[in-house]
Amino acid sequence: MRTLPSILVHLDGTVRAETRLRFAHQLAQAHGSALTGFFAVAPPVLPALALPGGLPAMPMRGPVDPDHRARALATFERALQDSTVRSDWQELRGEPVVEAFVRRALTADLMVLGQRDPFDATGFDVPGDFVEAALLGSGKPALIVPFAGEPPARLRTVLVAWRSTREAASALATATPVLCGATQLHLVCAAEDGPGDPLSGMAAVRDCLRMRGIERVHEHGLVEARNPGKALLSLAAEVGADLIVMGCYGHSRARELVLGGVTRTVLESATLPVWMAH
Repeated sequence: MRTLPSILVHLDGTVRAETRLRFAHQLAQAHGSALTGFFAVAPPVLPALALPGGLPAMPMRGPVDPDHRARALATFERALQDSTVRSDWQELRGEPVVEAFVRRALTADLMVLGQRDPFDATGFDVPGDFVEAALLGSGKPALIVPFAGEPPARLRTVLVAWRSTREAASALATATPVLCGATQLHLVCAAEDGPGDPLSGMAAVRDCLRMRGIERVHEHGLVEARNPGKALLSLAAEVGADLIVMGCYGHSRARELVLGGVTRTVLESATLPVWMAH
């Protein structure tokens, strides 16, 4: 059985950072993982100031909000003070936030990230595309914690969204430790582009899971094609899933991250944890 030697959890100044850290800590306890809390926020851009000599005005970077750092550090110390989990606190030192986090994530086995809450003003210093940039930039799997509600302490019921792609295969392989600990596993297949039967790969997935000691799988056929992202989330609610495992589809284009429709829908609207890999 594969393990999770190291977990990297993103911390910021939001209230949900504590929920995210607690969830990552539970995972670390369950899988014997080392846990690193990484405080990563972007310093604000101050108004542009006119420069002497007729030079054009240049925007200036301000300092990182000290209250946000203090809150994140206090949360980390409080959560880990009596824990036997190997833990480490790290933080940015002025580097670009996404690039620095991606660089650190390259040597982690799993990232634990937070779904963006568009209504939380305390999250202003985390880039809006942080989650997708970390996924696409690092190539590492991420467990995204929703911005509302309390994630389950145990991931007992898991829904795997399969597609015959590298991304889905990576998600399935990296999530093996969690899949082996589940009591119910559900499998749904996405429609494929081009010829061929999209359901033909399900037998191979069953064999793959069986080799990992997972014998019983509930199959649900094809996900609704008209709005597959919404249909996937509806199926997760219907089966009482604690987790969705799926590929993350997207690419960078002219400094813009372009995500697939299902990926964007799930990232924006999921109300349960999602395990994604690119």
